Amino acid sequence: MTNREAMLEKIADLDAQHAVAVAGGGDKYVDRHHARGKLTARERIELLVDPGSAFLELSPLAGWGSDFTVGASVVTGIGVIEGVECMISANDPTVKGGASNPWTVKKIFRASQIAEENDLPTVSLVESGGADLPTQKEIFIPGGRLFRDLTRSSARKQPTIALVFGNSTAGGAYVPGMSDYTVFVRGGAKVFLGGPPLVKMATGEESDDESLGGAEMHARVSGLADYLAEDELDAIRIGRRIVARLNRRRPSVGVPARAGSPTLGGGCNGLQVSDSPSQCVFAEPDADPETLLDLIPTDLKEPFDPREVIVRIVDGTSERNGRPFDEFKPLYGTSLVTGWAQLHGHPIGILANAQGVLFSEEAQKATQFIQLANQSDTPLLFLHNTTGYMVGKDYEQGGIIKHGAQMLNAVSNSSVPHLSVIMGASYGAGNYGMNGRAFDPRFLFTWPSAKSAVMGPAQLAGVLSIVARAATEAKGQEYDEEGDAGMRAMVEQMVEEQSLPYALSGMLYDDGVIDPRDTRTVLAICLSVISNTTWTGGEGFGVFRT
Repeated sequence: MTNREAMLEKIADLDAQHAVAVAGGGDKYVDRHHARGKLTARERIELLVDPGSAFLELSPLAGWGSDFTVGASVVTGIGVIEGVECMISANDPTVKGGASNPWTVKKIFRASQIAEENDLPTVSLVESGGADLPTQKEIFIPGGRLFRDLTRSSARKQPTIALVFGNSTAGGAYVPGMSDYTVFVRGGAKVFLGGPPLVKMATGEESDDESLGGAEMHARVSGLADYLAEDELDAIRIGRRIVARLNRRRPSVGVPARAGSPTLGGGCNGLQVSDSPSQCVFAEPDADPETLLDLIPTDLKEPFDPREVIVRIVDGTSERNGRPFDEFKPLYGTSLVTGWAQLHGHPIGILANAQGVLFSEEAQKATQFIQLANQSDTPLLFLHNTTGYMVGKDYEQGGIIKHGAQMLNAVSNSSVPHLSVIMGASYGAGNYGMNGRAFDPRFLFTWPSAKSAVMGPAQLAGVLSIVARAATEAKGQEYDEEGDAGMRAMVEQMVEEQSLPYALSGMLYDDGVIDPRDTRTVLAICLSVISNTTWTGGEGFGVFRT
């Protein structure tokens, strides 16, 4: 099987996994929802964002491999509304009425973090029955952070808008309650701390949905509703007008200004779609992104040249920018490629693994490069394909721990925005040094070929075998070779399953598994989003051990 055939097979499987998430609660519940005259979560989002613009869905496989529906009963992502990039969160009422489970909470927390880091308004499309009661013990305590995040967002002048289409009960009532702007759909929105049955049990009072928490009551009596919409389409229309009046202005730093730019910050807005000649101009990649599928070997132990990936995702040659990729220190630390490029007009520094292993030279080279990027306020892109830092007597004596620590120090204290893409392997401390999830990149995506764990399956099983063998021999006992073979096979299979991209994405260790051919577009959107903020490079990196 060729590399292309193998990758296409993985992409087909990825499409199937995404289809499960898009299906929500399944045809039965989608049809029931439509029969009530309601739109699904993704239909609402499609009408909310600007026509022809992109919507970057985040964490679509959240909860994969768990007991909960893939997607975690909520859709989150970044879309353009009236020319403004916004974080959008939409409950999926076809999955248990939009009730929140533990993965829902984690997914919304990640969306809130992205909104905070990138100065994005948040638009919540609300229709939720509150917490999934059987799992309330995993939701109740951490779930309060959702309300804290909403009010802190408002305090940072990052507007929060709630469009309420249906139930928003119990703790869910505080989503509109703590949002800056609220729109309630007449006859649809029902917002109360306790519904009629609970009120009856608690106080003996007889009530009905409308008088207790209906849209019209909140618009006329309680004042919780700022706008009363006639139907769902009207609510979306009002929501778009609210965003249009926010007076959002992008900063003019972080991206060099250029004539004809559609954004105040310069560069090209990755979310905008326009054929207008006034849009800023950049050269398409010198090599066809379609051919990315030919590059990644089926066996991740087989190295590939990341320069071939880079030339397929960055802006190509033109009279303005000359070379597509200006490599830094090309003859030193050759298993890590570093250099400068532009992507959709945005300047970036790139660190990409070449031969898998990180030696002292690569760590020192990365440290210097990260410092240089911070000097020039240039965002960094990390392209992972590493088995980690080199081990062995000579390398330990040569200072691999010190040099690896320097790289981790530089990554940790770098204050320019970081983006990460896991192309292949991302094992051990190499995952940390290449800015894995624990080091908080602004965005992190994986390819279907990606694998991430403390080490490769065979290596981990082998280590356990060596330790068990030594322990047995120390006791003077005979080692069970047959049992050892079974243990190794079991451990290899377990680690293989746990290191697959779907498993990692299901635990929200990335922001989504993407088709390699979409990498340039996804990164362009991310670079546009981070340009909503200002940044300066880090001035202090702590103590570098020498």
